[in-house]
Amino acid sequence: MKLIVGLGNPDKKYEKTRHNTGFMAIDFYAAKNNLEFKRKFDGLYSELIINNEKVILLKPQTYMNLSGNCVSKFVNFYNIDISDILVIYDDYNFEVGTFRIRRDGSDGGHNGIKNIIENLNSTFIKRVRIGISKNPIPLEDYVLQKFKNDELKKINDLLPTISNIIDDFCFLNIDDLMQKYNRNNHE
Repeated sequence: MKLIVGLGNPDKKYEKTRHNTGFMAIDFYAAKNNLEFKRKFDGLYSELIINNEKVILLKPQTYMNLSGNCVSKFVNFYNIDISDILVIYDDYNFEVGTFRIRRDGSDGGHNGIKNIIENLNSTFIKRVRIGISKNPIPLEDYVLQKFKNDELKKINDLLPTISNIIDDFCFLNIDDLMQKYNRNNHE
């Protein structure tokens, strides 16, 4: 079983904000596959089968800084191995329209992945970090801003690739996934 987690904040006012790129990726994938979401464990989730394996798409509804609370409930309930989790979220270290797949690592200052690492007691969490660019204003204000129109177009243009990464996560090991996608991504 695989768990694909998109990070963001619930509530309409956070739609299309920089911090919600993970939700945007999951929503795009769900729409492409005609999936509907249900509620469970403080999250919105959907299920499908890829490569003869159950895959759960999850959007924690606990707000970004508490994402790990929801994720750990799904992991424990479904007995999901840490190696079968992929988390998609925003990263200000990359330009808008770029991304980077990583096999593990620190939280890099991102409170959502930090809370997941703390709740799962592991830094070995695979992830897709979607660029939102740096800005001189305080980070906590910047990440809650809506994308400018040209930036939103770049994000929307990137979502089909992120969707392909989700599919390929169910077929490829992380090294092959990184080799396939990271080398084609210009940061």
